[in-house]
Amino acid sequence: MRKSYFFLILVFALLLSACNTKKQNAKNSDEPIIENVYLGQKPPGLIPELFAPDIIQTEHREAAAALTPDLKEFYFRRRGGIHKNNTLVVVEYKNNTWVESVVPPRAGEPFLSLDGKMLHLGNKYRERTNSGWSEVKSLDAPFKDIRIMRLTAASNGTYYFDEASETGPIRYSRLINGIHEEPKMLDIDLGQWNAHPFIAPDESFLIWDDQRESGYGKADLYISFRQKDGSWCRAINLGDKINTEFGEAYGSVSPDGKYFFFHRSFGGDTGDIFWVDAQVIMALKPN
Repeated sequence: MRKSYFFLILVFALLLSACNTKKQNAKNSDEPIIENVYLGQKPPGLIPELFAPDIIQTEHREAAAALTPDLKEFYFRRRGGIHKNNTLVVVEYKNNTWVESVVPPRAGEPFLSLDGKMLHLGNKYRERTNSGWSEVKSLDAPFKDIRIMRLTAASNGTYYFDEASETGPIRYSRLINGIHEEPKMLDIDLGQWNAHPFIAPDESFLIWDDQRESGYGKADLYISFRQKDGSWCRAINLGDKINTEFGEAYGSVSPDGKYFFFHRSFGGDTGDIFWVDAQVIMALKPN
């Protein structure tokens, strides 16, 4: 009788231990899993955070973020220290780790096509090949002689771009029968200095940095949404959670539409890349 009693106690203890183990495993499964995308970072909420500070942040200037569609290659420009001029850098996932390298020889402001096959660098570009990126090529007319800082493209091939030699215009050029038309001025209210446009893949909104007396700092990020009749709504400041007394620029949305990336400049060769949940910009869309 006594042996049976102790046997029952032992069985109960084992069952209790197994139950606790299952509970512990369930608890652990709720913890965020670091995947091989976004440089293995825990996603941000509605307050901007430094992006991958342990991987890309230095005491110098990092700006102009661009991600490949699979989210495993992160391109940006660095300036400062040994990099006297803007240098194009990539951090990519290789052999189960994140590896940083320089992308020679040109450091134009990067933008990746939606299929990941073209790396735009202003009025130049590189094409993806089986062995890596091609040599740097120049866009044909009518872009070849325009001093483009940043060029981004919608899913239908329409280009949106700025110009370094002028303070005002943001222009666009539609792709018609495989040929880009002569650029046209964008009919949108702009400020004193407008640069680095980012167009949504479906052209539903445009983000750019601008300098206005009504802004928060040296440069602020603005957004305009396309309306049902095809016109653009008034420029909307992204607000004091993103814009500060410093200079904010190079806004872009990740290829999956989940996160908003931008640069904050602290002057000279110092500045960082931040990210935040894209809900903060979509919440600004007029009803």
